[in-house]
Amino acid sequence: MDLQYQEYGDKNASLMVFLHGGGVSSWMWKKQVQYFSHYHCITIDLPEQGESNYTESFSIQLSAEKINDLIEKLANGKKVIVIGFSLGAQVTIQMLSMNPNLINYAVINSALVRPNSFVRKMIRPSIKLTFPLVKNKSFSKLQAKTLYVGKEYFETYYKESSEMKLDTLIRILEENMSFEIPNNFYKATGKILVSVGEKEKTVMKKSAADIVSNNTNCKGIIIPNVGHGISLWNPKFFNQMIEKWIQEDALPQGTITIK
Repeated sequence: MDLQYQEYGDKNASLMVFLHGGGVSSWMWKKQVQYFSHYHCITIDLPEQGESNYTESFSIQLSAEKINDLIEKLANGKKVIVIGFSLGAQVTIQMLSMNPNLINYAVINSALVRPNSFVRKMIRPSIKLTFPLVKNKSFSKLQAKTLYVGKEYFETYYKESSEMKLDTLIRILEENMSFEIPNNFYKATGKILVSVGEKEKTVMKKSAADIVSNNTNCKGIIIPNVGHGISLWNPKFFNQMIEKWIQEDALPQGTITIK
């Protein structure tokens, strides 16, 4: 079964591709596809997640290959914009590295690129212990809160979390904790906006700085007063930030530039 994706907006306009984070799926981009209705928007469910439940086992490499192929099929010479959050941002980095000329604009939001082998080793035993909590609604609400998943999306979030298999969750987390910037990332020719929340962990801010320093086409910003999930926390800000950056090469006032 191939990756499942949804199309919105104007099919004659530039292609805008949205890649979700781990633990969520395409529904997280609802406010974005509404706002960018004048673009040809595509939301994709990554392997083993959302509606792509029965695809091959998830890996960042596999996801990048499949999505690059899909973009080549759909773009037909149009400008391509890819927006990735967290796990989806890691996939975006991999895509840029594998096909450096395919994407014209990329938004890399909250991508971890500093592997931690100790934490990775602890994922399987710790997830095996805590996995039964996934079906506990109170626990799920706490998890949702950290991602800014509000009441509007909670039931969908809870349903998908409850249905995720143990091995799938372990695989996603191990991929996430193992990812580092690929050797060819510096070759990507499109414009790249790297963003991270001010309240995110130090390793996330350091990761953002690493990404910026690895490609001269990158601009990086720290967004004040937010943690992991700016697009859900303040969709209006996130949407306008992307629009102004694409159209005017402008960055929001009050953000901190990553150098």
